[in-house]
Amino acid sequence: MYILGIETSCDESAASVIKGSREKVEVLSNVISSQIKIHQKHGGVIPEVAAREHVVNLIPTIDKALNEANIKAEDLKAIATTKGPGLITSLIAGTETAKTLSFAWQKPIIAVNHISGHIYANFINQKEKIKFPLLSLIVSGGHTSLVYMKKHFDFKIIGETKDDAAGEAYDKAANMLNLSYPGGPIIAKRADSYIKNTNQLNFPRPMLNKDNLDFSFSGLKTALYYQLQADKNWQKRINEYCFAYQQAVNEVLIKKSLKALKKYQAKSFLLAGGVSANKNLRINLKKEIKENFPKTKFLVPEFSYTTDNAAMIACAGYFQYFQEKEKCYSNWSKLKADPGLNLK
Repeated sequence: MYILGIETSCDESAASVIKGSREKVEVLSNVISSQIKIHQKHGGVIPEVAAREHVVNLIPTIDKALNEANIKAEDLKAIATTKGPGLITSLIAGTETAKTLSFAWQKPIIAVNHISGHIYANFINQKEKIKFPLLSLIVSGGHTSLVYMKKHFDFKIIGETKDDAAGEAYDKAANMLNLSYPGGPIIAKRADSYIKNTNQLNFPRPMLNKDNLDFSFSGLKTALYYQLQADKNWQKRINEYCFAYQQAVNEVLIKKSLKALKKYQAKSFLLAGGVSANKNLRINLKKEIKENFPKTKFLVPEFSYTTDNAAMIACAGYFQYFQEKEKCYSNWSKLKADPGLNLK
C-alpha cells in the first residue's frame, strides 16, 4: 500500500510517498522545501513567515513527491498529515492542504503526532523487526523526551524537559557565540575542531543527579551567557566553548537514557529527532548502551530522516493503519491542527 505523508509542523514544507508491506516501509520519495536561509538572518523561525512559505511551497512539493515516486493520486491508500504539536499557523497550512486533497481525491486521512513520527523514523528501511518493549529518546529543537512503549502506539512519557529542549539550547548557544542558525550542526562541527583536548570550561549538568528522568537546559544557557560575559577573550576560544557545551548537553542525555534503561530494561533503544544527527551523541550513547546493556539493541534513523521530514509522518501513518486498519482514519471535515497535541 502507498501512503502520502505531509509535514509542516515548523519551517519545513515536506511531502513523501512510502510503500508499506507488513512491518516493512520503503521510501519512494522524500521531498523537503527548506526555509533555513529565510530564517537564518533572524536566528530562529518567524511563525508568520513560515506559514506563508508553506502556502507557496507545499503543493509543488507534493507534486514533486508523487512524480519522484511515479505514483498517481488514485494509487494512494491514504494521506498521513501532521496534526501537532508544532507552530499553529504552520500546522494549519499542512492540515488544510491534506483536507482539501482528501476531499478532491476521495482518500482518507490519518492524523499523525509529530513526535510519533520521529520515533517511527527508526522503522524506515529496517531489515530486522524492532523488538518491544522499547525506549526512545526524542531530541529536537522543540522536544526532549524519554518515551517507553510496550507495543506500537502505546506511549508512556517517562521523562521530558521542564523548560527548553536540547535543540533550542544549541540554537541559543550558537546565537550567543555569533554562529549560524540552526545551532546544533555548527556547534558540533566547531566542537570536532577542538583538538587540544585541554578544555578548562566546566558547564553545569542540569538535573543530572535528580532521581527523576526529566531534563532542563535553561540553566545551561544562562551559565554560558555569564561565562561569556566574564571572558574577554572568548572569541578566540569558540571551538573550546562548543566542545564544552556539547559535552554538557550530551552527558545529560546519555546518563538519563542509561538511568531509564536500568529502570525499564527495554529490548530496543531508539534515538530520534534532529539532535540525533549529532555524531558525538550517537557514538557515545551507542557505546554506553553496548557496555552497560548488551542485550538492548540501539537504533538511530538514517541522517536524512532525523530532521523534520514527511517520510517519518507517512511511516507513522502506515503503522497506525497496520495496527488499527480503518479505525485510524480521521474525518477530514473535523480534523483540526493541534499545536499542543499530546503523545498518546
